[in-house]
Amino acid sequence: MLTYTFRRLLISIPTLLFIAFVIFMLLELAPGDPMAQMPLTIPPEVKEKMRIALGLGEPWFIRFPLWLKQFFIVEPQYWIDNAFGTNFADGAQRIVSFQSRSPVFDTIAQRLPQTLWVVGMSYVVGVIIALPIGIISAYRQYSVFDQAGTFVSMIGFSVPPFFSGVLLIVIFSVTLGWLPSIYDTTLVVNSWATFKMQLMQMVMPVMVLALQTTAQVSRYMRASMLDNLGQDYVRTARAKGMTESTVVMKHVLRNSMIPVITVIALGIPSIFGGAIITEQIFKVNGLGQLLIIALQGSDIPMVMTLTFLFAILIVMFNLIADVLYGVFDPRIRYD
Repeated sequence: MLTYTFRRLLISIPTLLFIAFVIFMLLELAPGDPMAQMPLTIPPEVKEKMRIALGLGEPWFIRFPLWLKQFFIVEPQYWIDNAFGTNFADGAQRIVSFQSRSPVFDTIAQRLPQTLWVVGMSYVVGVIIALPIGIISAYRQYSVFDQAGTFVSMIGFSVPPFFSGVLLIVIFSVTLGWLPSIYDTTLVVNSWATFKMQLMQMVMPVMVLALQTTAQVSRYMRASMLDNLGQDYVRTARAKGMTESTVVMKHVLRNSMIPVITVIALGIPSIFGGAIITEQIFKVNGLGQLLIIALQGSDIPMVMTLTFLFAILIVMFNLIADVLYGVFDPRIRYD
């Protein structure tokens, strides 16, 4: 397992470099001008000087290695300097946003807590609800509980967030007045009252996103459990006199978790990407909204950094899923 994990890590390096190159070239060839948002009163020669100052006057084969150096060397050095008070970076040029003129990683660090509070919590809640629903639905196939779980899952798959989000706002904010419709990103949680306010403003976006996660994971869990409940080893375990709870929870559940792990692990990077539509509806100042603003403003450094961070997370959680396969199923342990 250790050899396999190390080999997968080595393979990930050229994979990520290739992804970075593809993202860079796509942004390079895409239409859009960072100077388009500038006032029309600015003379063309001044715009050209600003373009050169942003580094846009250099060809791609110079800018791409420079971005790689800033991403993999300069930014980690700044992080180490801030954490331990060292001076490794020594004033090196960071990745700077075209729009805000501030370091990209500083902006991402400011937006990340809002995304984790809302999207991360919704994912955890969705998975916690989905797993027991999938297990019970499979064990009691075609029962009332199974039919109800199937109905809820169909709603989660078929109702888009822009509809369910607006519907919840109309019911709980406009009609009943119980919950705030706009997420206050400036709220500082330092007391019981502010903690309660934070929970209240998280309820609706978490409900919208958790419904989708629950629908997806519970269906995978149910299907995987049904595949294993009919296997010969389950009949053998029952014939040996094992209790039903031992058969289901120890043998069937363990094997059924293997495909579900992939779904859960590959869904985690979407947490950091934010839920773009839901964040827009509830005015959550997260990474999804940041990406939309950066795309609209042709902010290439911000878009490039965000999309590459998402790619790193996807590759990393793919690796984690493969390692977890071996934990749940000894047949997949490679050494």
